[in-house]
Amino acid sequence: MTITPLMPVYPRCGVRPVRGEHCHLIGEDGTRYLDFASGIAVNLLGHSHPHLIGTIQRQAAELMHVSNLYGSPQGEAVAQRLVDLTFADTVFFTNSGAEAVECAIKTARAYHQHAGNTDRYELITFNNAFHGRTMATISASDQEKMHKGFMPLLPGFKYAPFDDLAAAEALIGPHTAGFLVEPIQGEGGIRDGSQEFIAGLRALADKHGLLLIFDEVQCGVARTGSLYAYEQYGVTPDILATAKGLGGGFPLGACLATQDAARGMVFGTHGSTYGGNPLAMAAAGAVLDVVANDEFLANVRSTGARLRSRIEQFIGNYPDLFELVRGKGLMLGIRLKIEPRAFVAHLRDNHQVLTVAAGDMTMRVLPPLVIDDTHIDEFIERLSAGAASFTAAAGAA
Repeated sequence: MTITPLMPVYPRCGVRPVRGEHCHLIGEDGTRYLDFASGIAVNLLGHSHPHLIGTIQRQAAELMHVSNLYGSPQGEAVAQRLVDLTFADTVFFTNSGAEAVECAIKTARAYHQHAGNTDRYELITFNNAFHGRTMATISASDQEKMHKGFMPLLPGFKYAPFDDLAAAEALIGPHTAGFLVEPIQGEGGIRDGSQEFIAGLRALADKHGLLLIFDEVQCGVARTGSLYAYEQYGVTPDILATAKGLGGGFPLGACLATQDAARGMVFGTHGSTYGGNPLAMAAAGAVLDVVANDEFLANVRSTGARLRSRIEQFIGNYPDLFELVRGKGLMLGIRLKIEPRAFVAHLRDNHQVLTVAAGDMTMRVLPPLVIDDTHIDEFIERLSAGAASFTAAAGAA
């Protein structure tokens, strides 16, 4: 067997996109797909947004990359915007969500160890979380499928059931540095933490001198109808990891922190060759130009409510296939009564609509945030046709 030029770590399907038009992808054979996956919550402005494209083109013609050894007017400007828009006082830019979570983990450890508390290094994380694919982030993610083949894991993580505050409290000990949690689990099945759980973690962190870290790599950047999901809980983290939609398709992440939480992140403690380069900052600035305003966020909420309502009305027609809908804004999950991957593949291959499978028997619906009612109509039409043909095929079998 000869290994493929692209390392075969993905079970790549037959869809081969070469072009994007707004909320559709076009394959190399000309097939058009309704993209309700958005590169897994990345292409939040769709595939041909003129402001994003134009901004990147202009910046590419001026300056794409310089070392972080030099001053960064571009990075300073975007960091200031994020500081002004969020709880944070300071920002470190990365190339991905996993790197943003890595920075958050280091920031939490450095917070304690900078003050001489070298024994406080453990983070309490939660079952079915997904924090990335690096060694630290798979160690933080309590998923056996991610651990297999990469043992031993890195020490420093304890796991509690998601949305179980008492279980999280029971794990607090002399080595605990903080909590790392997705307020809305993405790969885990679009499961939102309850208000009591999220607020309770904040209270426990305050009581025990711990840090509260939110992983908003998937649910952040307007996806849920607020710039970040923590706003909807009325709970402020100490550190937040963000990525995916932040670059609108350009690789970009960031670790946001308060001044106090970042007290250990001093000269020489962290770095990135590419993080926050001028081209990435141009992309982030263009995304914020579009999404960081009340009108856009209100439209995400209202569009998400209409899409959810349509899905909820529809799934009642197939009680043996679908169970429920959950999520916020345009981060929605349809829980199935079967393992979802076969149905996701059926929609993709036979009805040209792209969604994403997740844990807990869930199909993720993550459209660009710029969809309108015509895209909702198209999605429901294709979902309906897909459910009908899928159940007919299952019945015939």
